[in-house]
Amino acid sequence: MPALILIVFIDLLGFGIIIPILPFYAEHFGASPAIVTLLMASYSLMQFIAAPIIGSMSDRYGRRRVILVSLAGTCVAYVAMAYASTLIMLFAARALAGLFAGNIAAAQAYIADITTPENRARGMGLFGAAFGLGFIFGPVFGGYLTEPVAGNINFHVAPLCAAGLSVLAAVLTVLILKESRSPGFGDEKRHGWFSPIMAAVQRTDMKQLVFLFLLVMFVFAGLEATIAMWAERQFSWGPREVGRLFAYVGVVAAVVQGGLIGPVTRRWGEERVVVLGLCGLVIGFATMPIAQNLWVLLGATALLAGGFGLCNPALNSLISRRASSESQGAALGVAQSGASLARILGPAFAGVVFATLGRHAPYVIGAVLLLVAIFIAWRLVRPPGSTATKT
Repeated sequence: MPALILIVFIDLLGFGIIIPILPFYAEHFGASPAIVTLLMASYSLMQFIAAPIIGSMSDRYGRRRVILVSLAGTCVAYVAMAYASTLIMLFAARALAGLFAGNIAAAQAYIADITTPENRARGMGLFGAAFGLGFIFGPVFGGYLTEPVAGNINFHVAPLCAAGLSVLAAVLTVLILKESRSPGFGDEKRHGWFSPIMAAVQRTDMKQLVFLFLLVMFVFAGLEATIAMWAERQFSWGPREVGRLFAYVGVVAAVVQGGLIGPVTRRWGEERVVVLGLCGLVIGFATMPIAQNLWVLLGATALLAGGFGLCNPALNSLISRRASSESQGAALGVAQSGASLARILGPAFAGVVFATLGRHAPYVIGAVLLLVAIFIAWRLVRPPGSTATKT
């Protein structure tokens, strides 16, 4: 597992490097704010399409091979981004990066292969911590790499650096990552985009888990999309202060996913941990509108980061444990596809609510939606002593 966690961290570090420059890169080609939003959404849209397919392919052909091909494709996308000369080329490069981002599902399926059901949530938590650390350090490096010189931003350096990190991750995949299953082990009868989705959600409890995962990501993505505008109006903050807040949130989430999630799930089980995380999210969202000073804001965002840090790996672990052993990649790919869809719809919904009902409205509505999620999650809680249905 350490090899995979290192590879994921390097890959996500490259992803994070790109984030700060994208809006400015698009504006360099004359894009309006609406077009910039579409550019950001194009990545999630392609990930939504590709994640179930790539996850299912990893079931059939092996995790290592699919991860390696995805990293190679990501490298090509970053190089294309570095040398984009038009807005259309930039869109195409970003969409290509999203297409190969489905390797996240293959990486999570790898963790499912090498962990026991009892340690599954801890493994997913370590994955989430690597994911979070990439988002903490990547944007910082990206900001330095795009520091204006004589008033001009060099848009080539950061994507090329991200491409180099993808190459490094691919080399490490070849050298130190062992295959976790034999090629051809998966169900070869499944074909097409809808097959993995239908296979993964045939059971009622699996449908509920995927819906919970989508709902949590929908609300949290809305928070990520609006918190900078909210902080600007609430505290008169600028990009520097908001960046520090994101780093703080990332650190809290990484600590929870990297250290706390394992002991908590072993003691209470994933189902109860999901409920606990949702409670933290509800309290955090409900506190945001009354955050009038920094300390209350830090408390609210700690609850939000901690709640998400508990929910995300616990839900991934539950989805993995309730899927059959031959469809791990497909099931986790469907979950990641749902998360991508939520990252498209969540910010759009939150933006409309923010503009029409006020800056606090997305968080109030988010708290209400998560109360519904708590009700659904509580129904999944098993009596003490029951076992998961992992095959």
